[in-house]
Amino acid sequence: MLSVIIATRDSERALVPTLAALVSGATAGLISEVLVMDGGSRDDTAAVADIAGCNFTVLEGSLARRLRAGAASARAPWLLFLQPGTILDARWPGEAGRFLEQAAPNPRVAIFRQGIPAHPSLRDALTLMIAAAFGTRPRAEQGLVISKQLYDQLGGHSETTTDPEAELLRRIGRRRIVTLASGASLAAPADT
Repeated sequence: MLSVIIATRDSERALVPTLAALVSGATAGLISEVLVMDGGSRDDTAAVADIAGCNFTVLEGSLARRLRAGAASARAPWLLFLQPGTILDARWPGEAGRFLEQAAPNPRVAIFRQGIPAHPSLRDALTLMIAAAFGTRPRAEQGLVISKQLYDQLGGHSETTTDPEAELLRRIGRRRIVTLASGASLAAPADT
């Protein structure tokens, strides 16, 4: 049902919790493949992807190019774009599965509710309070569930912008975006 696409570059530590959160979706039969599109990592990103059973491809170039290549090679009719370090909460497979069942005739997409980070900063707390009070624009950190057909109709991620993920969300438009109740949060940054 879903092809998960993750663009990486030196993302070894961030990739581990993201892939761990996907296990429940794989065991539920929701994920058919995980495509890790790497921009030339010099750390052990490839080893992490290999151990997790992901399809790992090295493709030099922009983030947009890697995301588009992942979408083009995806076998499932639905795509789930995630950033390394995004952790989906335990309820995500059920909610995403229901969304896919209900979304078939509609050109709608889904994002996950902005979750609370593992170690929230004051900025994170303020961002969540503002989002709760006024709503915010969808962000790439929330993941994106989109049909491959709609992704292709929209032209995919644009290589003419510095933030192709935000630009794609803008082109999709808020009216077509459903926010799932399950959350997506960012892993705590690794100590350096």
